[in-house]
Amino acid sequence: MTRLGSGCDRALTVAGPGHLDSTPDTSGAHRVIIDCHGHYTTAPAQLEQWRNRQVAAIGDPTNAPDPDDLAISDDDIRETIEGNQLRLMDERGSDVTVFSPRASFMAHHIGDFEVSSTWSRICNDLCHRVSTLYPTRFAMGAMLPQSPGVDPATVVPELRRSVEELGAVVVNLNPDPSGGHWDSPPLTDRSWYPVYEALVELDVPAMVHVSTSCNPAFHTTGAHYLNADTTAFMQLVQGDLFADFPTLRLIVPHGGGAAPYHWGRFRGLADMLGKPDPEELLRNVVFDTCVYHQPGIDLLTRVIPHESVLFASEMIGAVRGIDPRTGHYYDDTKRYVDATANLDDAQRADVYAANARRVYPRLDRILTAQGR
Repeated sequence: MTRLGSGCDRALTVAGPGHLDSTPDTSGAHRVIIDCHGHYTTAPAQLEQWRNRQVAAIGDPTNAPDPDDLAISDDDIRETIEGNQLRLMDERGSDVTVFSPRASFMAHHIGDFEVSSTWSRICNDLCHRVSTLYPTRFAMGAMLPQSPGVDPATVVPELRRSVEELGAVVVNLNPDPSGGHWDSPPLTDRSWYPVYEALVELDVPAMVHVSTSCNPAFHTTGAHYLNADTTAFMQLVQGDLFADFPTLRLIVPHGGGAAPYHWGRFRGLADMLGKPDPEELLRNVVFDTCVYHQPGIDLLTRVIPHESVLFASEMIGAVRGIDPRTGHYYDDTKRYVDATANLDDAQRADVYAANARRVYPRLDRILTAQGR
């Protein structure tokens, strides 16, 4: 090893303490606004229909559908993208979205590794096609073929394929493939190390993102997602992962779960456990702005150094309605970032672009090659 530093229904260069590299080159970064967290939630209906056939055939492989049976044309993709994500990007003022398979569709708890592997390839290939059809608007993110109880190292071939052949700039890493039962080791366990070794070698970050909850005690987007973000951050507080992987970069989405909003609790717990101040984790960990009200963004940008905050909306995603108090969509997060008094113009530019270009170096190379 190279060290660098179910019970479910079927249906960077490190700088000083406190943040990643504190002196990014922001020249030209203000020219593009990067949404670092998007999912293909509007994929053509054929995708879900094929998936339903796959799930129905679990245990009966002779009836499993052939991936080649899935017929989605470029026009099908254009129809689902242009009137949805692309329209909203234009209306809200974002230029590029990092676009991965629909998170709730990852559903790693369904079937076995072979089921997940086939499904991952299909979903990743589809997101690659989106990024190929709209190369200046979407950059690909990938899902991994995780499966409960299966060695995490099994995902490495698809990770490599997604990055090296399809051009993925990030992968989604599910800390709970069981779908809400939490029977996997913490992210700091050595069983995850082959995944981290590949991420470091390929120089891509991972977004810590769970999928559908099949535990009725945890609503998928209202509880499980936010619980997972919080749990993952606490696992990192308890462990010492970045001593072994000092250049590994992780994005904890949805504003970091509870972490920024209970920062004193995490600092106090770290002190009680004899661990470093959680601010030191921000050398390797960043949070996104998928927080759907102004006070939340204000607190996030007040507590967390701006270098460790990336602009994101996760639209079209978990919260799609209009806030009756403001008359604007909840997930129009750019409005909140524009309005917060906690960022000056230079810091806002970092949040909108420079930080993402540092955390997603392969995205930076794509944008640079495009002259942006």
